[in-house]
Amino acid sequence: MNTAPSIELRILDERLHEWGLPTYQTDLAAGIDLFACLAEPLVLKPQAPAVLVPTGLAMHMNTHDFCALVLPRSGLGHKRGLVMGNGTGVIDADYMAECFVSVWNRNPALNDNPDTDASITIQPGDRIAQLLFVPVVRPTFTVVESFSSNSRRGLGGFGSTGVS
Repeated sequence: MNTAPSIELRILDERLHEWGLPTYQTDLAAGIDLFACLAEPLVLKPQAPAVLVPTGLAMHMNTHDFCALVLPRSGLGHKRGLVMGNGTGVIDADYMAECFVSVWNRNPALNDNPDTDASITIQPGDRIAQLLFVPVVRPTFTVVESFSSNSRRGLGGFGSTGVS
């Protein structure tokens, strides 16, 4: 019995019908791949500013129970240096416009020798990121003068539990 919520998808770029509509690549995959819906190849130079790449998708989640996270694809990030320009993208449940991926080439800038060029070229139709849907908890807030109980850590900050 599938009790997963349903999400409305709008296909804004018809090429997705040939490249692949959003789907999980394996039975236990956590996310779906997002495609670069570019008109032409995009060359990302090392350490250059991040670029927004259209995905050709818009969605309507229409619930406060979850949101979507845009994350790098593991192999592209580790092997090629293609990561998210904003670390992680958050798509709120009430966002209904086209989704974009902020891409950044994290490779170190090298000298002008073309044999050591660390540029990354994204082709139209490349799978460049993954989209995960995660639960969202929206607690209420109570403003207090002091906390109602203590914790073992207390007010200890960064490194307060040790560094090794």
